[in-house]
Amino acid sequence: MKKFLKNHPYISAVAAILLLWGIYAYRSGSQSGTGQPQYTTAAVTKGTISASISGSGNVQVDSQANIDPSITGTVANLAVSVGDSVKKGQLLFTIDNDQLSVGAAQAESSLSNAQSSLAQARTNVYAAKEGNTRSRDLDLLRQKVTIAEQSLAATELSHDKALSDAAKRRVTSPIDGTVNSVNIKNGDDLANISSGSGRVTPMIIGDLTTMKAVVAVNEVDIARVAIGQKTMVKFSGLDGLTLTGKVEKLDSLGTITQGVVTYSATIGFDAPDSRVKPGMSVSASIIYGVKTDTLTVPNSAVKSDTGGSYVQVLNSGTVPEKRTVEVGIANTTDMEITSGLSEGDKVVTKTTTGTAATTTTGAAGAGGIRIPGLSGGGGRPGG
Repeated sequence: MKKFLKNHPYISAVAAILLLWGIYAYRSGSQSGTGQPQYTTAAVTKGTISASISGSGNVQVDSQANIDPSITGTVANLAVSVGDSVKKGQLLFTIDNDQLSVGAAQAESSLSNAQSSLAQARTNVYAAKEGNTRSRDLDLLRQKVTIAEQSLAATELSHDKALSDAAKRRVTSPIDGTVNSVNIKNGDDLANISSGSGRVTPMIIGDLTTMKAVVAVNEVDIARVAIGQKTMVKFSGLDGLTLTGKVEKLDSLGTITQGVVTYSATIGFDAPDSRVKPGMSVSASIIYGVKTDTLTVPNSAVKSDTGGSYVQVLNSGTVPEKRTVEVGIANTTDMEITSGLSEGDKVVTKTTTGTAATTTTGAAGAGGIRIPGLSGGGGRPGG
C-alpha cells in the first residue's frame, strides 16, 4: 500500500484532504448537538374559574298542538296563515262532509225512537200490573223494558258520537299560540294530505313563549348535569347571539346513535328573543362548577404520572422544580389548583430544546467539497 501511495502522490493528497474533512465534520457535528432547554412560564393567578360541558340540539316549542282532525272531508273556510296569533277556541277551518250531517240527523231520529220504545215498554208493564196479568206475562213485559233500556243506552252512545263527529267539522285551536305550519288549502281532501315520506300534519300551532333548547349530552357528562344549572346557548344561524338560561328537565332514558349514548337536556331561556325560531340549531354550555378566589394555571402546565398530578416550577435558576399538586375543576384553558402552589409561582407551560445541527454529504454531493479533477467523470487530472 505504501508503495502504491508513493507511486501515486495525487491520490495520496486526496486521501489526506478527505481525512481532514472527516475530522472537521465530526467535530462540527459533536459541537452542534442539543442545546440548553428553553422554558416558557406562566404565573399562578387567583380568581374565578368556571367549568362546563357542551351539548348540541335544536329549539323546540314546549307547548305545541298538532291540528289533525280524526274525520275526513274537504277543507273549507281556511281562516289562518303561518305566523298568525290565535286564541283557544278560535276557528281555523271547516270540513265539508255531508255524510256527517246525515249521520247526525239519523242519530237524532234513532234516539227519539229508542226513547219512545222504552216509554211504551214501561207503560205496558204498568198496565199489566193494573190488569192483574199473570206473573209469567208480566215477566216477559219486564224483560222488554230491560231490552229497551239497553237499546236506548247504545243509541245514546251512537248519538253522542255522531254529534261529536259533526261538531269536528268546525276545527278550532286548542291553545293560545302562533300558527307555525299550514299544510292545507281550501279544497284539499284531508284523506289525501301527504308528502313524499307519508302523511303530514295539516296544521301546527305552538306557544312561542314556551320555546326551549333541547340538547344531547354524552353519557360521560350527564352525571354532572342537574336541574337549575346555568347555561349559555348559541345559535348556528344567528351570529353573535347568546342567550342565558337554565336546565329545566333531564331525560332519564338515553338514546343510542351509532353506539353512542346521549341524554336530552331541556334548557329554558331567561329572556326570549324574537329572532329565535323553532327548529334552529343550537350549542349549549352547561355550567356545572364555579370557584371564586381560587388559584389557577394554564392546562398545559399540569402533567401526571404514577404519583398523580404535578407541575414544574421555575421561580429562579435554570432548572425547574417538580412539584406535586392537587387539582380541582377545569375548563378548556385553565385548571384549578387546590394545593401545592402559591400565587405568583412561575410554572412551566412549554419546554423548547434548541438544535444547530450541521448536515454533511458525500464529496461529490451538494454541500460537499469539490476536489479539482474529481468532479464527476473520474477522468485523469489535467485530462
